[in-house]
Amino acid sequence: MRKLSAALTVLGMAALGTVVPVSAAHAAETCSDNYSAATAGYMYAYDYVDCVGQLGKVSGNDSDWGVDSNKASSILNKGNFQEVQFFNGTGTGWTGGHTCLSRNEGYASDLTDNYFTSGYSANNSISSHRWVNASTCDRWAT
Repeated sequence: MRKLSAALTVLGMAALGTVVPVSAAHAAETCSDNYSAATAGYMYAYDYVDCVGQLGKVSGNDSDWGVDSNKASSILNKGNFQEVQFFNGTGTGWTGGHTCLSRNEGYASDLTDNYFTSGYSANNSISSHRWVNASTCDRWAT
């Protein structure tokens, strides 16, 4: 019985050892890592800061994020030719406040310090986006 208990203890410790590195690797994930791995031509939205908890990725315009509305705390632009303009409203009229993310900037890792042109916080407030030329943007996410 003593040998069985010792064997179970060793197996339990070994199993725990495989879990800890995986968790540590996930915790080290950053927007920079995700940008490097992102598919060209797409924008990404994340539930948490530092590009953790991917909500989705899209290559075209999306006038209504549906269940993902008002959830993004970080965003990433791996677009080929244009910037991404994010709105705190829905619909193809593209009205209301906006903020943009340039291809050169690449990502905004923490939207808590970013605001729409309407003055509202961009954190957990994005409901739609479209691809635009830089001249269309009045405010930029950083």
